[in-house]
Amino acid sequence: MTSAMRGANIVLNPPALREERPLMQRSFVLIALLVLLGGPVLAFAQSGSLDQSPTAVVKRYVGLDKKGARMDAMSFETLVPYIDWKEEPLWGRIVVIQDVTVPEDYRKWDVVNQLEVVIPVTFTVLGSVYLETAAFVPEAIAEEVRFRVKAVRSKWRIVEPMIPPHIGLKRMIDLVRDAEVKETDAEKRGILAALGETLRKVKP
Repeated sequence: MTSAMRGANIVLNPPALREERPLMQRSFVLIALLVLLGGPVLAFAQSGSLDQSPTAVVKRYVGLDKKGARMDAMSFETLVPYIDWKEEPLWGRIVVIQDVTVPEDYRKWDVVNQLEVVIPVTFTVLGSVYLETAAFVPEAIAEEVRFRVKAVRSKWRIVEPMIPPHIGLKRMIDLVRDAEVKETDAEKRGILAALGETLRKVKP
């Protein structure tokens, strides 16, 4: 079960929504947004064959993550061939990125042995959307994440780390706009509109 699925269980409980305070309602708006984030995701070859470079699974994973594939159950299934876990925690934030770089040069990897490598991936981070406050906090940094890739059942799989969703800025703006259009509650729609306006002002 993905974090978005857990969030959906809360959002679809009207009595609970009526009882919550405004701060929690803002949180629910963002959780509801997560349910909408998946959208159509392109299907790629998903072999993970040991004959391929281990960077192939890392590139597929971060590329799909950038499109929002970790936000609903159907899209999350497209990631299963690349990872060695079946569910994730309820993340408190979404990292908004401009780009991501995966090095092909094995000399930049940490080669543990023939069946295990650590590949340093660099994200160009613009900031984070925090779900509890429904706010975007800018933080322009280069974030390095060291993905450990191992042979699991004769396939390359990412075994760690499990990180918060890293979604592209343009994709995030489109998804917030889509969620705003579909939202029927005026207060929640206003919160999403404000978030979208903030994101559109972000300079890559």
